[in-house]
Amino acid sequence: MGELGLDEVIFTFMATKVKRATVYFDPQLHRAIRIKAAETDRSISDLVNDAVRQSLLEDLEDIAAFEERSAEPNLAFEDVLNQLKSDGKI
Repeated sequence: MGELGLDEVIFTFMATKVKRATVYFDPQLHRAIRIKAAETDRSISDLVNDAVRQSLLEDLEDIAAFEERSAEPNLAFEDVLNQLKSDGKI
């Protein structure tokens, strides 16, 4: 497959309906991301999209865990400590 012409690149870019955003990185973090992008032959945008996607998936997992445990009783931290002490565990 040959290289895409500029018109094809622009069309492909527009067809994906990506949104642009300006993100400011700490200089050392930006350097690390640039190096990782170069070493993995990926764009910084791909790396950032994957990281954000992963973070959102972790949030969904946390929400599911909270919902799963919503019926459990709330315990005061002091009560838990006292119980551990009375059980001889601390």
